[in-house]
Amino acid sequence: MAKSRSIFEDVGAGGATPPPVASRPVERRYPRRAIAVWLAILFALLVAMIAVGGLTRLTDSGLSITEWNPVSGALPPSDAAAWQSEFDKYRASPQYAELNQGMTVDEFKAIYWWEWGHRQLGRAIGAVWAIGFLWFLVRRQIPPGWTPRLLGLGVLGGIQGAIGWWMVTSGLRTGMWSVASYRLAVHLGLAFLILGLIAWYVLRLGRSEAELLQARRLRNETLIRWGTVLMVLAFAQILLGALVAGIDAGRSYTDWPLMGGEVFPSTAFNLMPVWSNFLDNPGLVQFNHRAVAYLLALLGIIAFIRSRSSSMVAIRGAFAAMLTMLMVQVGLGIGTVMHASPLSLSILHQLGAVALFTLIIRARFAALYPQAQKIARGR
Repeated sequence: MAKSRSIFEDVGAGGATPPPVASRPVERRYPRRAIAVWLAILFALLVAMIAVGGLTRLTDSGLSITEWNPVSGALPPSDAAAWQSEFDKYRASPQYAELNQGMTVDEFKAIYWWEWGHRQLGRAIGAVWAIGFLWFLVRRQIPPGWTPRLLGLGVLGGIQGAIGWWMVTSGLRTGMWSVASYRLAVHLGLAFLILGLIAWYVLRLGRSEAELLQARRLRNETLIRWGTVLMVLAFAQILLGALVAGIDAGRSYTDWPLMGGEVFPSTAFNLMPVWSNFLDNPGLVQFNHRAVAYLLALLGIIAFIRSRSSSMVAIRGAFAAMLTMLMVQVGLGIGTVMHASPLSLSILHQLGAVALFTLIIRARFAALYPQAQKIARGR
């Protein structure tokens, strides 16, 4: 007869031990939002760097420091003798002879502080990048595949510093009193390249990889292409704007929509060799900047109209924000030219370029990774 068992008896008692249940491996979580915040701080510092760089150029301060000392240059002159030494170096430059002859030490200090502040911001950006990168790297908190991207930002930042000095040296040569416009364009172009990469990384890190993978399946190929075209054209327009700034072409023709009463300036090809007109002729340089602005505005309107057919609210909103800023930027450009590029409008126009470029990148991102949305139910 079978032995009766208590209902309170452990099922496993006296029997074989059941096999352990295999536990699922815990997926490692990375602080994507924290890294995005760090990059957003870098983004803000870089925007400030672009603004201060623009002010440095507009006040003709960029050549006030004639040496590149990445470490010792962080400390400004501490006494009258040190200030006199820096001033004597500047007085030996072509810019002093051509533009600022008779300047006093106190007047020199005004332009010195602009350039010194510009370089200090560069050092601050490098420090914030290095501290953040090493912090996340040592703690093994960088998501897979992101280490080369974040390291690349630092490498590009170092290259940017070298290009900045390469630009300055062009204005210290005999016969020159300002930097070469094409070197200014390279310097500003690289700054916007870094800015664009940071913006893209912040947008990606704001969402999980699983969410991005899911969103990519709903991407809008047509609007992605439009976003790419606008992004490339806007970058080209930024380079052209740097050429305008480099030779003060914005103060040469102050009427609009004509240029000196002409549709196309008759002085556009006065320089020899012919190719130099595209870099150094105020008429042709400003005309090219205007022409690309019109093209960018036209394509921006078309892209906006195409985006209205999207069922995704986030996509429509991103392209609407882009077009709004594009129209504001066109208005700022016209106002800047018609007022002969005053300092205030020139800086607003430059910051407008930052906002527009970022919003174009955001619109392209919205088309590539559409934001999930709830479907409203009818009552």
